[in-house]
Parts: sequence; C-alpha cells; structure tokens
Amino acid sequence: IINYYEGTKVPSFYRIMFKSIVEELLEKSLLERKDLFLTDFEILSGNKIRIVIDGDKGVLVEDCMFISRAIEHNIDRDEYDFSLEVSSAGASAALTISRQFVKNIGRVLQVRTNDNNYEAELVEATSDEIKLKWKQREPKKIGKGKVTVEKEINLLYKDINEAKVKIKF
Repeated sequence: IINYYEGTKVPSFYRIMFKSIVEELLEKSLLERKDLFLTDFEILSGNKIRIVIDGDKGVLVEDCMFISRAIEHNIDRDEYDFSLEVSSAGASAALTISRQFVKNIGRVLQVRTNDNNYEAELVEATSDEIKLKWKQREPKKIGKGKVTVEKEINLLYKDINEAKVKIKF
C-alpha cells in the first residue's frame, strides 16, 4: 500500500519501520539512564521526531543531548531523512505520568478535575492515585467565627484533567 507522505509516495511500512527503529533506540537509551523517563513521544510528518523527557532529579541539557545522540548517531541519514527535537517537560508543564507525581511529593500542586479545583500539597502518589492535603478556614460548628481545618482527598489519575506544580517566586 502506498500512502502520500510529505508530498511523495512513501510505503506505509517505511513509516512503521522508521518509528520502530526510533522507539527501540529511545528505549535502549532510557534503559541506560534509569533516572530519566519519557513523558511524550511522537513522529510528525516529514519524519520530525519530538521527544519530551523528565528525570527523577530534573533534566539537564546534557540529558537531552544524551538521548538525542543515542538516536541521531544510530540512524542512517542517507536512508532516513529526519529532524530530532529532545526537550525536558519544563517547570510549567502538566504532570502526565505517575512517576512525575512521585518526584513532586511535598510540593504544592494545582489540580483540576471535572468537579473541583485544588491547590494543595501532594503528600502521596501511587500507581493509581494521589493524595492531596491542605488547610482551609471553615465556620465553627458552634458559635461565631471560623476555625482552620486540615482537609485531604485521594484522586484517581483518571479523574484528573490537569495537574501542575505551583511555582513560587
């Protein structure tokens, strides 16, 4: 089967094979660097490879270069014309996988669900859910005035629309 790909006829197996090669090289490089993990990966038209990584202790430029070289130096440019972009998730990027939540335990998150928005400390993260804690002023049960109470909630990842680390300046 021939598909049109960037204005030229390119067999669909070509794209599948190219993606497979990139995935294999990416997986191998991440096995070498167990402190790094993948948050996003795609191959766009024209063989533009876009990889976003994160790390248990953050990501340095050298980490991006390591992943980039592991891929770039092992694909024949005469056979596959491609561009490669490797970047870090970034401080303002949404948390998308459980490993990112684990690395941010103890930090304040802004979490949006269908039912509510939370700004709270992330105190626990498992493979299925997170636990948030915060303090809130509520009216006293008896008498006038307010009292500070500690609240907590467990949220399943599937119920979270977006979660970001609150950046303090």
